[in-house]
Amino acid sequence: MTGKTPNILFIMADQMAPQALPVYGHSQVVAPHIERLADEGVVFENAYCNFPLCVPARMSMLTGRLAHDIGVWDNATELPAGAPTMAHYMRSNGYSATLAGKMHFIGPDQIHGFGERTSTDIYPSSFAWTPDWIKGERYRPTGINMRAVVDAGQCVRSLQIDYDDEVEHGAIQKVHDLARFAEEPFFLTVSFTHPHSPFVTTRKHWDLYDHDDIVMPSVPAIPVDELDEMSRWLHFAHAADKHTVTEEHVRNARHAYYGMTSYIDDKVGRILDAMSETGLLDETVVVFSADHGEMLGERGMWYKQCFYEWSTRVPLIVRFPNAFKPGRVNNLVSLLDLLPTFMDLATDGNPPKPVAPLAGHSLSGLLSGSDDDWDDTVISEYTGEGVTAPCRMIRQGRYKYIYTHGHPPLMYDLETDPHELDNLIERDDYAEIEKRLAVAMLDGWDPDAINANCLQSQKERLFVHETTGGEPNWAFRFRPDDGERFVRNASAVGTKIKARYPFVEPTPFEK
Repeated sequence: MTGKTPNILFIMADQMAPQALPVYGHSQVVAPHIERLADEGVVFENAYCNFPLCVPARMSMLTGRLAHDIGVWDNATELPAGAPTMAHYMRSNGYSATLAGKMHFIGPDQIHGFGERTSTDIYPSSFAWTPDWIKGERYRPTGINMRAVVDAGQCVRSLQIDYDDEVEHGAIQKVHDLARFAEEPFFLTVSFTHPHSPFVTTRKHWDLYDHDDIVMPSVPAIPVDELDEMSRWLHFAHAADKHTVTEEHVRNARHAYYGMTSYIDDKVGRILDAMSETGLLDETVVVFSADHGEMLGERGMWYKQCFYEWSTRVPLIVRFPNAFKPGRVNNLVSLLDLLPTFMDLATDGNPPKPVAPLAGHSLSGLLSGSDDDWDDTVISEYTGEGVTAPCRMIRQGRYKYIYTHGHPPLMYDLETDPHELDNLIERDDYAEIEKRLAVAMLDGWDPDAINANCLQSQKERLFVHETTGGEPNWAFRFRPDDGERFVRNASAVGTKIKARYPFVEPTPFEK
């Protein structure tokens, strides 16, 4: 470290798979500003989310604790107001803490330690999206279906463009204010909602790509009767049985996703330019990541909610050339590691003891070039919409073990089988590895207790929401009318369809 307390700028994308970035080897996607960050920073090749769904992924990241440990089960669970977040920790060390954009807080506490927010949130703050495992995997409180894929294409304007343009404006204004008026180091989080589905982008970003040359999935669709149980659940949870997704649909959706990624890259570039113009860039640690990935048609699957690599891996780039030489790190890390890393950066390597046990570890050693004691283990959980029982994944070294409660597990060797097609379970030559991973996966995690807690929590929240209709909706209000803007108590899919311009009539369900 340099001895001077650095500012921290944390830029988040939503549903961004690292495999779709040139930094991680994609041959086609245009993202020069993220490449610039990578050229000047440290790129983590194997970074994972700890829950492949927005709210739990973000709450786990903010607290540095696994989602089950804080009782955040799905996209309609509130984080307790008494749970310390990275914003609290940063402010305790003399930093200001500002949030520009999405964090998807549920419940009355829409701040969770941030001293300021520069925009509202895009999604409901209520219990509107509570799953109901009793009704099964086909119950879709968010309205999710394959229309985001089959109706993919171009637009002049979309709900997500409305939102992210506001986020960018607020963030850059805040950068200018910090440069002029700040008397303390700052922690600024800028969180966008692109390239989250639906897959629509502007002509400007669509035209960056030749449609006929769009890079298509490496693994074709797997027949439903050959799917593992979690994937089968998600097939019906995403209403994939109600639309026939053609090769051209896949090409359109991937084309739009690439354009949406370039759209975010433009915003990253303008934020970095503002930081540079104000003289703040060289004294600021810049971190770029995402909450989870996007399957993008691999295996015939879309969105997230599973433990395959396109869903659980995230980009992670850290730029601070004053202290860390550019390079690449192959070790397994996760979003849990960000809070202790930020604390390390804020205290020149002497962080105070956290007030609650943290599940992550500081990346400072890896950023500096080595950490011989680093434990190459990551955990990811899933108890959200689309499944009907607790699910968990552990990766240790080259092996990944996936547990679906009540159903056979899966295990893959990612070095020899990067596409996760060869299940090693019950192979005699892998029996010891399977046993070791199963024990480690269950350590501190009781699936029967988790199952009971989820069902009870769903029952209570569904009752509250049905009784009140989701009012008050608790949305953070930056503008007086923010309680009515974007997605509040309604279906995300329906709201986004209506906001797309020019309007595209939704493709009818086939069944």
